[in-house]
Amino acid sequence: MKKLLLSFFLSFCVISFAFAQEKVITGKVTTPNAEPIPGASISVKGSPSIGTQTDAAGMYRLSVPANTKTLIVSFIGYTGKEVAVTGATVNVSLAEENTTLTDVVVVAYGTQSKRDLTGSQARVTSADMKDRPLATVESALQGKAPGVFINSSSGKLGQALQIRVRGISSISANNQPLFVIDGTPVITDALGTYTEPDNPLAAINPEDIESMEVLKDAAAAAIYGARASNGVVLITTKKGKEGKTNVDFGYYAGFSDPTKKNQFLNAAQYKQLMEESFKNSDYDGGSYSNSSELWEDYTGTTDWDGNVDADWANAAFRRGHTQQYNLNINGGDAKTKFMLSGNYNDNKGIIIGNRYVRTGGRLSLDHTVSNLLTVGGNINISKVDNYRVSNDNAFSNPLQLNALPPIQSIYDASGELNSNTVYYNGLIDLANGSNLSTTYRTFATAFASLKITPNLVFRSEYGFDFNSLEEELYLGSKTQDGGGTSGYGSDYNAKSINFNTNNTLTYTKVFNEKHSLNVLGGFTFQEAELRYGTVTGTGFPSDKFTKIASAATISAGSSFESRYSFVSYLARVNYKYADKYLLSASIRTDGSSRFGSNERYGTFPAASIGWIASEEDFLKSSTWLSNLKLRASYGLTGNAEIGNFASRTLYGGVNYAGTAGTLPNQLGDPNLTWENTSNFNIGLDFGILADRINGTVEVYKKKTRDLLLSVPIPATNGFSSIVQNIGDLENKGLELSLNTKNFVGEFKWSTSFNISFNRNKILRLAGQPIYPGGRYIGRIAEGEPYGYFYGKAYAGVDANNGDALYYLDESHTVTTNVYSSAKDQKIGDPNPNFYGGFGNRFSYKNFDLDIQTQFVSGNDIYNAAGGFQSANGDYFDNQTIDQMNYWTTSNRITSIPQPRFGASNGTRPSSRYIQDGSYLRVKNVIFGYNVPKSFITKYKLQNLRVYASAQNLFTITGYNGYDPEVNTTFAGSVQLGHDFYTPPQARTIIFGVNVGF
Repeated sequence: MKKLLLSFFLSFCVISFAFAQEKVITGKVTTPNAEPIPGASISVKGSPSIGTQTDAAGMYRLSVPANTKTLIVSFIGYTGKEVAVTGATVNVSLAEENTTLTDVVVVAYGTQSKRDLTGSQARVTSADMKDRPLATVESALQGKAPGVFINSSSGKLGQALQIRVRGISSISANNQPLFVIDGTPVITDALGTYTEPDNPLAAINPEDIESMEVLKDAAAAAIYGARASNGVVLITTKKGKEGKTNVDFGYYAGFSDPTKKNQFLNAAQYKQLMEESFKNSDYDGGSYSNSSELWEDYTGTTDWDGNVDADWANAAFRRGHTQQYNLNINGGDAKTKFMLSGNYNDNKGIIIGNRYVRTGGRLSLDHTVSNLLTVGGNINISKVDNYRVSNDNAFSNPLQLNALPPIQSIYDASGELNSNTVYYNGLIDLANGSNLSTTYRTFATAFASLKITPNLVFRSEYGFDFNSLEEELYLGSKTQDGGGTSGYGSDYNAKSINFNTNNTLTYTKVFNEKHSLNVLGGFTFQEAELRYGTVTGTGFPSDKFTKIASAATISAGSSFESRYSFVSYLARVNYKYADKYLLSASIRTDGSSRFGSNERYGTFPAASIGWIASEEDFLKSSTWLSNLKLRASYGLTGNAEIGNFASRTLYGGVNYAGTAGTLPNQLGDPNLTWENTSNFNIGLDFGILADRINGTVEVYKKKTRDLLLSVPIPATNGFSSIVQNIGDLENKGLELSLNTKNFVGEFKWSTSFNISFNRNKILRLAGQPIYPGGRYIGRIAEGEPYGYFYGKAYAGVDANNGDALYYLDESHTVTTNVYSSAKDQKIGDPNPNFYGGFGNRFSYKNFDLDIQTQFVSGNDIYNAAGGFQSANGDYFDNQTIDQMNYWTTSNRITSIPQPRFGASNGTRPSSRYIQDGSYLRVKNVIFGYNVPKSFITKYKLQNLRVYASAQNLFTITGYNGYDPEVNTTFAGSVQLGHDFYTPPQARTIIFGVNVGF
């Protein structure tokens, strides 16, 4: 009993002593304007595990050891402070960071102070994506990143974007940049069967992104070697933060409409135009006594004499609706930090039948095992359902409904969709069929970081990217393609499996306070595999049975497997002297299974220098110059995106009279290797008046050699072409960016502006120019820009007889009405002269307004659908309203030729359908209100924000088509700037709320 009492007494003394060694500190953390900063971190210097965060009112309470002398206070966007403990109350005021100089940015295989960068790099952060209804993460770069040109190929949901970093670097290989998510290069090739492919990156929730860095020059990107010629986009996802657990919930909902609806002829106008066309053509030797007789003979209907006035042109459109839920939970302590997020997005598009649904979740964990070892990782799982509509080129494409004459009704007398129309009524496909593309995507990364010595760190990363796609198509018995076979069904499954590992050693040392050295060496390996299988069936018992298992006949089937691997060795050295002289060099050696046995490895070096002139004595004391840095770089990068077996002679299985056999189907070249791009860059970064004015000026020149092209060869050996490295092209340009803080204080106004100029030229090309002809007029030839328009030059209308005229040659002095006599010539250029963005942000007290615009100038667009829908009554297609200004004896001065049914009077491919595609678009407008702290504190909230946002609010353009931001993807990579019944972008208005607990 005495021992028990003694133990209790001693324990009590120890506890009392421990309490006697602690004290409580309270205080408030505020901005320079005395506004509270909720969520600021306060910790004891030397003991980071002893810490807390401020509440919604900026207040904190912290128990600390009695001998505590200093607190460390920090918050994102503000300069951290070390504050002496002089009493029981410690209040702190934090100033906003000078982000131009102090930002830490993500670079290849690490991070670096923005001040020390010598390469060319553009950045977009989570703040740039906030409150925007972004369909995909890449669209956040549009108009925000100098040198990055992004074009949405279609207004259909989930479509891939065209991204070009400092121009086009290849003819036949992929021109998309390399995307790296948390250190793992991911598969961005579309897996589907459509010529308008799904966007694989659309599975990523933009709310999960912390930042995106675009590596533009060789100094920044060459360490990615054989895949860096098109630029590199580093995507960093959000992670947990030390402090109390925070719960953030966001919701928005809104509606969408087409940015433009074209005007087409009504029934009376259509009849007038077509009667004129029939009369002028003397069709079939005048064997028809009137228009009604000709119509009935050719269409099989009696609609000409009816009183129908159908609006087919707008039947493809509807008001879309969108909604999204986001939940984010994050927190942790000094040892373990976590983040858990979930999202649901449901977007009903502006095109009838088009819907896109994304569901996903993400978990991130980081744990400090000891002072030497840190481990962590994250996993992102998502499911996307894309209810697709047909390709632009298909008659079932809803936009091609505008071709149907307004004198034919959409529904027949029984209320069913009218199937007795001149062209196919594509609405039947939507009512009697289904077209669903489902994607399951998993990104996962794990890492371990070991501090071998205080200056030497080993980091090992492992990444996994799994993408599974299933396309299910069913066309019922009433559809055009399924009607003749009692239903048609297809099922396509594809999987891509991508593994990646990075292993690096990083040595960092500061010598004699003036010499700073960072050395990186590493090894990476990537292996990717693609598998797909497809099966089709016909003959279904009814349209209620849509699975292949119910088909009477399995009509076709196929399967395929492909894989590739990369093994790479890399090194980089960053050196800084006296905090003002910068030097960086990197080298990477890549080996790939894609290239020939004689050229399996390639080496890609780069070097750059920088001079922070504002640190020199003669400028350091300047009261107006806050930053001046000059930098230059040169290096080599490559392009390996050519498919997996182009270097090999291949054989395939064949059916020969019922007997299986093999047949050579490709001739290989063991010397096939990378396309190589040399990249020279000079940049100037400046800041004036404490960086209230700051910006960048850059000039660059890129030259790509050893272009991969299909070269014609004599067909005596059974092959007509072989892929070889023959051809060169060049890009050179200028980029300017400027950011200003026009007003500071209670009322704030800041402006951002960027503009980019790029000129592209083919320097060398094997054999004849690349020119498919026909409907498409894009051409590639030596001495010309990529994909320039080539064909007949339209000269207008002969005022005497209404004939379409063409220029006989390039002199444009002599015309002819014979289409075939006109010489093919350069008639346009789809490449813009310049592009960029202009943004303004205003805030006053709790209100803020953000307006972002984008612009493109000097590019031409070829409206390939013009030969059908703006063709002066050449056939039965309904026409755009401008065709009513056709030539007559009383209207001789016009650009619309005389209507002549079936005569192709001015309707074949020519510059008649080329227009200026320049535009200025108000891309995003956001108006927000942050509910005052006094109100949200009452309900124990961290923050409460409500906002309204508009995307694609309005567009200023001279282009007469649906949308100047367009490119028909099925036309092929050569055919830039083609528009063929392509839907416009959506104008989306949303209202949202963000709540923090």
